[in-house]
Amino acid sequence: MITHSTEIKLFSGNSNKPLAEAIAKELNLSLSNIEVGHFSDGETSVSIGETVRGRDVFIIQSTSTPVNENLMELLICIDALRRASAGRITAVMPYFGYARQDRKARPRDPITAKLVADIITSAGADRILTVDLHAAQIQGFFDIPVDHLEGGSLLIKYFKKMVNDNFVVVSPDVGSVGRARKIATKINCPIAIIDKRRPKANQVEIMNIIGDVQGKTCLLVDDLIDTAGTICQGAEALAKNGAAEIYACCTHSVLSGPAIDRINASPIKKLVTLNTIELPAEKRIDKIEVLSVAELLAKAIENIYLDQKMSEVYDKLKKK
Repeated sequence: MITHSTEIKLFSGNSNKPLAEAIAKELNLSLSNIEVGHFSDGETSVSIGETVRGRDVFIIQSTSTPVNENLMELLICIDALRRASAGRITAVMPYFGYARQDRKARPRDPITAKLVADIITSAGADRILTVDLHAAQIQGFFDIPVDHLEGGSLLIKYFKKMVNDNFVVVSPDVGSVGRARKIATKINCPIAIIDKRRPKANQVEIMNIIGDVQGKTCLLVDDLIDTAGTICQGAEALAKNGAAEIYACCTHSVLSGPAIDRINASPIKKLVTLNTIELPAEKRIDKIEVLSVAELLAKAIENIYLDQKMSEVYDKLKKK
């Protein structure tokens, strides 16, 4: 727990104030004074209400919906802190938006994740703290240190008590196999893979299931759920192949467009997610359970501040 609060400053943008407040509480701190608003023409306005000269500063801001507005807030906050002579600026981004545009999938595609990384660095950030990037190689897009936390550790802790001989971790597509295998290894259970093809963006067609799911309790694992097409069609495929119960989990609940209606209509018994993105009240349905990532981020902030190993974050959590 941080007690020498005169040397550290914790700021928050508007993207996820409840999470920022929870992190501050874990650290026995108060959020520092900052006003993030808008001019009459819509331009973002930032005013820092206290000195940050020489301080170790952390600005908490997910680049979730509205993505561009939250990104601009982060950039302007970083610039304001840099010009106010902050000693070190860490951008705490529980959810890093634009992460899905991490390669050229088709000719003339942008690599927007790299562009955003460059912009954040140019704004004046000294390091990044984030959770479950969509692709691990995005860490290399930054020319500054990146601390990449595994939100899966919290999900593993939740589901571990349910594991028995009939429990199977399921990857909803080939791209999530590594993530699913890691969780399956840690809870000591088999893995299954849903083979699918995607005709176009946000549309999927299930082909077949690799592995035994007949009569099993299945856990679908993904890093983020956007329109919920992949996860819900995966759940339907599992149900058709005889799965007894179907659960799903993800780190980032984007849940845009028809996602909530699809989850409600799906065979998914419960979707467990983390609060890296603030989930509005209208999306908090009975099927969705939200776990807090505040303690994990608070421990990471403390370790960055004290220049301790990041692996100790998970050791501290295990002791609780």
